[in-house]
Amino acid sequence: MRRVLAGGLSALALAACAVGPTYRAPAPAPSARGALVESRPGLTAEEAPPPDWWRLYSDPVLDALVAEALTHNRDLQAAAANLAYARAVLQEARAGLYPTTDLAAGASYGKRGGSAAGGAGSGAGGASPKARWTYDAGLDVGWQLDLFGRLRRGIEAARADAAAQAAALDYARVTVAAETTRAYVSACALAQQLSVARQSVALVQQTYALQQTRARLGAASDYDLARQGALLASAEAAIPALEGQRRAALYSLAALTGRPPAEVPAAAQGCQAAPALTQPLPVGDGASLLRRRPDVREAERQLAAATARIGVAVSLLYPSVSLSGSVSAAASRVGDLGRSAATSYSLGPLISWTFPNTLVAQARIREARASASGAYARWESTVLSALRDTETALSTYAAELDRNRQLRAARDQDRRAYELAQIRFRAGAISALDLLDVQRTLIADEASLAQSDATLAADQVQVFLELGGGWEQAPVTPVPQFP
Repeated sequence: MRRVLAGGLSALALAACAVGPTYRAPAPAPSARGALVESRPGLTAEEAPPPDWWRLYSDPVLDALVAEALTHNRDLQAAAANLAYARAVLQEARAGLYPTTDLAAGASYGKRGGSAAGGAGSGAGGASPKARWTYDAGLDVGWQLDLFGRLRRGIEAARADAAAQAAALDYARVTVAAETTRAYVSACALAQQLSVARQSVALVQQTYALQQTRARLGAASDYDLARQGALLASAEAAIPALEGQRRAALYSLAALTGRPPAEVPAAAQGCQAAPALTQPLPVGDGASLLRRRPDVREAERQLAAATARIGVAVSLLYPSVSLSGSVSAAASRVGDLGRSAATSYSLGPLISWTFPNTLVAQARIREARASASGAYARWESTVLSALRDTETALSTYAAELDRNRQLRAARDQDRRAYELAQIRFRAGAISALDLLDVQRTLIADEASLAQSDATLAADQVQVFLELGGGWEQAPVTPVPQFP
């Protein structure tokens, strides 16, 4: 008896313990938390980006589109549904801490057969007993004692899973905000490129008309006219491709805001120039970047869940203890069910322990530890990827900014050269072929600069995407209701 009592007290003493490792969030290397490598005056600012960074463009149309996308985007709604599922799983895990009940009642009609010798169960004089109704009712209550933390570790894992899904939803918000901005900026930039292309066509048409007049007067050869016509056709050929790209950007914008292609926002179609920031980009430092990036938070929560599941696996080495109780009654009349003579009950602990075969439990522990090791490696990889992608985006943006300045300077020089070439051509100082070469160079540089403007605007959006902001003040995403 003493041994039994001592064993029970020992088990209760462990009731506050949860087996398995206690999770502690890992910390990135100190160098990862310092200033970003690509930070430099004129390009970046020390302050962190605002939660609604797209408002830095001061474009009301863009603000409205992002707000619509953050509410109606279908990928966001799917992520919200995944979060709702994870939270329901967490509720299910928490329910394991509470008792379970099983209530049953029934009625049957029949008779018991007696022995051939007229033994028990036979009627008077050996007659068969009469058929009758029998009523029974029972209540079973069970409660699993979480002495070794199996349930608590399971709840801990489910809570971390739910937090990981919340981070995944935030990362989807960051992506949707950035992709909506990118699609809008792209549509605007392509409209600007179309304008430049049409201006180039108009410029070539003027020269072509002049060459036609000169050819009729015998001052220009058919060769000069053909070369000028080829340049005109080449300039016109750039327009259809740009128009197709712009329509594709508008269709992408419609899908991001939860609309079909036929419902492209009219305000977006009217944009003719890409919004761009002229101020240094607010980027903060590495520490604020890693705190802000939802994918880093998601990886850390997945690591926490994997660590908790080690405890779940370790708990399989220990007995499962539960308290159970039952009350049942049976009578030939419903009114007699409550009488003590018809009632029976039982109460006591139930101990279940798989022993001595622990090979399955040991294998599950190894599986859980390997899973946690993989989750830790993925967290480290996510941290490194976040830093790498941000630095790469800043480097790409800086390089394109320098290229854009050089292209603008070259375009300005080409414009001046073309103006001088026209003057010299009218004076007969240069040939039509010389004028054509200057014009071709001007058209190419105009197109390159327009393309660089579009790339620069897209690179700015990419920087903000890598910085991971945009989820902090996002509206609540509704979970779609399926019939």
